[in-house]
Order: sequence, then structure tokens, then C-alpha cells
Amino acid sequence: MKDSLIIFDTTLRDGEQSPGASMTRDEKVRIARALERMKVDVIEAGFPAASQGDFEAVQAVADAIKDSTVCGLARALDKDIDRAGEALKGANSSRIHTFIATSPIHMAKKLNMQPDQVIEYAVKAVKRARQYTDNVEFSPEDAGRSEEDFLCRILEAVITAGATTLNIPDTVGYSMPQQFGAMIANLRQRIPNADKAVFSVHCHNDLGLAVANSLSAVMNGARQVECTINGLGERAGNASLEEVVMAIRTRQDFFQCDTRLDTREIVTCSKLVSSITGFPVQPNKAIVGANAFAHESGIHQDGVLKNRETYEIMRAEDVGWTTNRMVLGKHSGRNAFKTRMAELGVQFDSEADLNDAFFRFKQLADKKHEIFDEDLQALISEQSFEAEDEHIKLVALKVCSETGEVPNATVTILVDGKEVTGTATGGGAVDASLKAIESLVQTGATLALYSVNNITTGTDSQGEVTVRLENAGRIVNGSGADTDIVIASAKAYINAVNKLQSPDQRQHPQKGDV
Repeated sequence: MKDSLIIFDTTLRDGEQSPGASMTRDEKVRIARALERMKVDVIEAGFPAASQGDFEAVQAVADAIKDSTVCGLARALDKDIDRAGEALKGANSSRIHTFIATSPIHMAKKLNMQPDQVIEYAVKAVKRARQYTDNVEFSPEDAGRSEEDFLCRILEAVITAGATTLNIPDTVGYSMPQQFGAMIANLRQRIPNADKAVFSVHCHNDLGLAVANSLSAVMNGARQVECTINGLGERAGNASLEEVVMAIRTRQDFFQCDTRLDTREIVTCSKLVSSITGFPVQPNKAIVGANAFAHESGIHQDGVLKNRETYEIMRAEDVGWTTNRMVLGKHSGRNAFKTRMAELGVQFDSEADLNDAFFRFKQLADKKHEIFDEDLQALISEQSFEAEDEHIKLVALKVCSETGEVPNATVTILVDGKEVTGTATGGGAVDASLKAIESLVQTGATLALYSVNNITTGTDSQGEVTVRLENAGRIVNGSGADTDIVIASAKAYINAVNKLQSPDQRQHPQKGDV
């Protein structure tokens, strides 16, 4: 029998550390449920000590998830570990992940500690975490630039203290695959009690090598990989879950292990994370990009038609794509709509939610001839955005843009139940519309990002707009979708303003970079 490779997903923790990717508690629970459906082994839900909001999010995920282990991150400090233990009380299966830096530059410049002190803190942290759970993970932060002799010392000590998983992070994405794999092999060979713990890796993508380094580690005995959906994460991101999992699943002739994941859930989960964070998936992204299973070259098309395996090493269906899409339109009934949404992994909490979604679907179908899966995903995402603390709503928008004239916009919005109207001019229809909204809400925020993506093909495609607002160190994303790109832009801006002004939204905290 082949070994089982544990998949540790940190989308909700490290993925959220991408600037602008902060998630609400309810959004974290939605993603966690999607990960659970995919049969992810461990879900790192957040860093409970970072903020009250993060604590409540980890607590909510711990209460909601039944089949996956829920993990909380904690520095090697008593207060962090106690906070994590408290947040994870409701979990069926819990893990505390504690860490401390071990590279010379981190110990000297960041911690101002001697190596022996670092070991002392690490051992104490593991022992304290064991008071809450017997499933304890330890990470030597910046292991990729740490001295191997010191890593052996500290890892041997934490295993003795009760750590059951040793996670070796390439925190700054500095390692090369051959080098990183060799380090894993050396640690497993040199540490006397190495057989008492599972070796794990957590690789960053600063040089574009996160997946390669992770796979090299697996080849050298690592049996847990920490990764994120769509490769989301700090700076250039983490190892991409879908790439790691499918590389191992596709090349079973090469790897001596496999995962238990239901890979058919990958695309749905990817789209959900993309819509919640506002980070679009590039079309040529492996596995989950729109072009991942597309063929334009005549030679390729001919080969695939004769035998799929001439140009495809995986089946699109195995990762959640469908070759035959159910096309919904304005004549489709409520049952067909509900059935397709269920196939996409969307469950409605109540009949009212279903009725609201179906009403929106019918509105869209009157504007757009064919409704594709991507349209349905956007529709549900927009519904969830509006369900949040929405004290500002778009009522009406009128834009005038003609050659030789300065574009102008008149917008009417509802602010806490009261209609207000504003006008503005701008460099274009979108610019004028957003300035008109800003003249009414007066957030003073800077527009840090404006991104437009077509959800499907065709001139009647919905446009999905993402905006990022920044104000006094707070960063929020707003999303909106419509067949009219100007209206989609206004919706996205208002969605971001609602988040910016919501009392539940907190400044994006500085979290542990493991």
C-alpha cells in the first residue's frame, strides 16, 4: 500500500495574509465547508491571537467542521497557545500549530534571542499546547535559511516534548528543489526520534518554486504538504493545493504516496476562493485556469478528438470541470436552477434564500441568452456580498459619455434607508460613477486596485469587477457583477464601502509568517 499524504490547507490563514484578501467569519466558514467536501485533512482556520475577529472565525470554523481537523496558529507564547486552545474547543478534531524563528538572521534581528533560548521557548510552547490537544505541530520559521545542526537540535527537543508534526517552512521562498529535498532527507536521517513525527513542508513562491520544492520534499519522505487554494498567500503566495495534489495523483508511477482528496471539488473551491478574496485566477493557471483544458491549435484539436490522451494528461472532469455544460436560460424552471446549484456545491439555508437567488437568476436571464456555471457562481457570490452589513445600496445610475464631451454620472444610493443623489464628472464613465458615489459616502479612501474580468465569453457576458480600497491602513475588497460594466463597477465600489464602514470589519492584522 502507498503512504497517505496529508493535505494541510492554509488558505484561511496564510492565504488571508495576502494584502486585501481578509475574509469575514462567514466567508471563512463557507470556504472551510468547501474544503471539507473536498476531504482536506487539516484546515488551518486562522491565528486566534491576532484579533478578536480571527478568534471568532477560528471558533466558527471549529464548530462547523466535522470531518476535517481544524488547526489554529500560535506563536511560542503562552497567551497565543491559550487563545488557540480556547478557539478550538468545539472542534471534533483539533490541532495547535506553534512556531518560532530559527534562522540566524531571525533569531538575532527579530527575536533578539540566543539559540538555547529559542529551543527553550519551543519546548515550552509544545508542552503547553499538549494541554489542549495531543495533535501538536511545530514549525521552525525560516527553516530554509536555518543551520541544519541547529534544526536537528530543536526538532529533536520538540518531538520529545510531544510534537506530532514537524513542519519545515521555506518561509521566504529561498530554497532550490534539490537542496530542499536533501534537507528533508538529512533531517529525517539525523534526528534520532524522527520516526515519532510526521514531516511536513510549507513552501513560499517568491522564486516560483513552491510546488517544485514541496514535491521534492515529498520525494524525500515528507508526508504532509501545507498549501493553499489558487496558491494564495503572503507576497508571491504558497504552494498551490491543486497543483501539488494533481501532480501526485497524475504521476503515481513516480510518487510513493497519494492523497484522499475528492479532486472533483477543486474547481468549485477555486472559484469560491477567487470570488470571496477578489483575486482572479489567471486563464493559463494550471488545473483551475479557464484555459487549462482548452485547445485552440488545429493540430491539438485533431489529436484530442482522436484520443484525449494525446494532449491531456488529466481528465477535466476529475478536477471539477465539465465538458458538457448545462446551459440555463430564461425558460429554465426553479427545480433545474436548484439542481444545478447543488451540483456546484451551493446549498441554500432557507427557501427565502433560494427564492432570492432564483429571482436574481431570472433577472440575469432576461439580459443574457445563456447562463453558464461561472455566471451562477458570480450570482451567488454577489448575493452573499449583499447579505453582509449593507447599509448603502445602489438605487439608480445614469451615465452620459460621448465623443468630445466630459463624461458625467448621476447616482442615487440608499444610505440607512434614506435616498441621496450625487453627480460628478470623470475621465470615463466608470471614473465619473465612482466619483459620484464617493461624493456621497466621503470615505476618503484610496482606490488601490480596479480589476475587470469577463465571467464567460460573448459580448453579453457578465463583467466581474473587483475594487480594493485603502484607508488609514485598512484594506478591503469589493466585488460586483453585471452585464453592464459601469453598473458592476458601482456595485463593487459600494460593496467595498460597506465593508470599510462596517463596525465588524477590522484592520488586517500582522499575522504569523510561517
